Amino acid sequence: MNVDLSKAQWFKSTRSDAAKECVEVAFLDEGVVGVRDSKNPTGPALVFTPEEWTTFTASVTAGPFTG
Repeated sequence: MNVDLSKAQWFKSTRSDAAKECVEVAFLDEGVVGVRDSKNPTGPALVFTPEEWTTFTASVTAGPFTG
């Protein structure tokens, strides 16, 4: 998926502490969602379809990931 991120408006969670490493999220055209590392704003970003984003956030909300 090739998505133009040049006009994305990135934000962090309101629960994020400015001193900690965070991810930033941007809601982009056509419903896709971008996610990037706040320490590397010019680096690569992941892009999720609306369905993928919904599945991901539901999984995070349901409980911790195990690995």
